[in-house]
Amino acid sequence: KPVWQQFFIYIGNVVQGDLGVSLTYNRAVTLMITEAFAVSFDVGIRSICFAFIGGVLLGTLAAIKRGKAADTVAMIIALLAVSVPSFVVASILQYFLGLKLYQATGMRIFAITGWEGFTSHILPVVALGFGSLATISRLMRTSMLDVLGQDYIKTAKAKGLSQSGIIFKHAMRNAIMPVVTVSGSMIASTMVGSFIVENIFNIPGMGKYLVDAVKTSDYTMIMGMTAFYAIVMIVMMFLVDILYMLIDP
Repeated sequence: KPVWQQFFIYIGNVVQGDLGVSLTYNRAVTLMITEAFAVSFDVGIRSICFAFIGGVLLGTLAAIKRGKAADTVAMIIALLAVSVPSFVVASILQYFLGLKLYQATGMRIFAITGWEGFTSHILPVVALGFGSLATISRLMRTSMLDVLGQDYIKTAKAKGLSQSGIIFKHAMRNAIMPVVTVSGSMIASTMVGSFIVENIFNIPGMGKYLVDAVKTSDYTMIMGMTAFYAIVMIVMMFLVDILYMLIDP
């Protein structure tokens, strides 16, 4: 058929959830994404939890200890995490914590490949979440410094509230809003965009299929995963808008 007819047929199929058939695997792309997304979702959620908790705490600590050693160390860690790609972090973790530590101790503390058991989860989660942790910590530090200078924080101090009470009950709730702003796209990209790290650690997620598709010019798989990524991104941005209301009514 003419190209314009092919295009509209494809769009009509996509609307109905039919992303075509993989040229490499000769299977429905929708079915393959459904099977693989569960693993990629698991990897992504663990990574974003690590990044969010670590980033918020690191950024808050840096703001509280502004100009001191803790602030300097936190920002150096953040700078390194932003500068080094996730696949480099993954390779370094594999080499030193997976291989060298095993050679030194004779104990397999961290699994180098796979996604079975707790020991195989640690290195991929850290490698994937390290960059997001840095972004969150820098945002949190800047926002927390701004909030700590507000009048209501000074009033809380004047009332004799403890520092921990001021930070966790008053300051953090407002300081975390910029982090929530970027969290939608960050969660989506972490859950779906972990294909390089997944390949390095041989994790059976969407990454394996996408990299294979690029190598073999399997355009139906590439287009299907791109469309799926777009849908996930839209859903996450919608959920972030709802989260605004819950955090700050």
